Amino acid sequence: MKEYIANLPKAELHVHLEGTLEPEHIFELAQRNHIELEYQSIDELIAAYDFYDLPSFLKIYYAGMHVLQTEQDFYELAWRYFEKAKQQNIVYVEPFFDPQGHTTRGIAFETVITGIHRAQIDAEEKLGIKSNLILCFLRDMSAESAMEHLQMSLPFKDWIIGVGLDSDEKDNPPSKFAEVFARARQEGYKLTMHCDVHQKDIHDHIRECIELIDVDRIDHGINCLDQAELTKAVKAKNLGLTICPVSNQFVCQTYTTDEIRTMLTLGLKATINSDDPAYFRAYLNENFFALIDEGGFTKQEIDQLVINSFEVSWLEDREKLIYISQMS
Repeated sequence: MKEYIANLPKAELHVHLEGTLEPEHIFELAQRNHIELEYQSIDELIAAYDFYDLPSFLKIYYAGMHVLQTEQDFYELAWRYFEKAKQQNIVYVEPFFDPQGHTTRGIAFETVITGIHRAQIDAEEKLGIKSNLILCFLRDMSAESAMEHLQMSLPFKDWIIGVGLDSDEKDNPPSKFAEVFARARQEGYKLTMHCDVHQKDIHDHIRECIELIDVDRIDHGINCLDQAELTKAVKAKNLGLTICPVSNQFVCQTYTTDEIRTMLTLGLKATINSDDPAYFRAYLNENFFALIDEGGFTKQEIDQLVINSFEVSWLEDREKLIYISQMS
């Protein structure tokens, strides 16, 4: 089964480019950009990856970003992920990036997105990997900052397919950003939002995503299964759910295989993704392998999860069909 998964053409819809920054690359960039790190070695840095909830992860995640300074840095960040994606037979990606995590450090929006976009072009030409970029707003920052960064994105609209919402969910509901996402919709962007596993007020957040924001997709979204009305609403709108098993294991000590299988049984569009693979030490294939190890997933279930990823992607319908046909 693992060999079958490794050879299967796949899509990834929930991966944070900043979360693909490998420890070795952090040290390389720190040396190049003359940045002093808190850790003396790669092993010491990896040992600090002791996450037990979302805030503990975000603390070290944002610390790692500081080594990213130049357009070339952002190019390398994205390019190295695409190289890894090629090794894992990922053929289509909708990666996230967090511009506020960089502009607040004095890095220009244009610097960030230009480096990433160059890597996207090269990945399609040299690796055969197509991608569409998603701009994420940091929900623990203000709605005004989000709107400001939405405005910054407009000269680069052709390079961005949608917007999302991530970072610390506590006391930062979707409704806080309703005006921003309404404007983003007017600008033609697709919409998604994180509803992380077992967060405070999570059911209200999922409800707001569906009823108030009218998202096209939900990132994570496992807790929709807790309430029949939410499950029904997700299914009625045919919303994709971008599940990340290995990151779930860090947050709630399970790969959530039972919940993922329940979603498939109910006909929900669950998909499998890697989230922040450099920090969780698992890329997309390893997330699928976790389903095999913990849940004994069958070939039919794996196929359905991969098909779901293409179906709820933001590709044109004809492109979806082409990718799905390549699976057989």
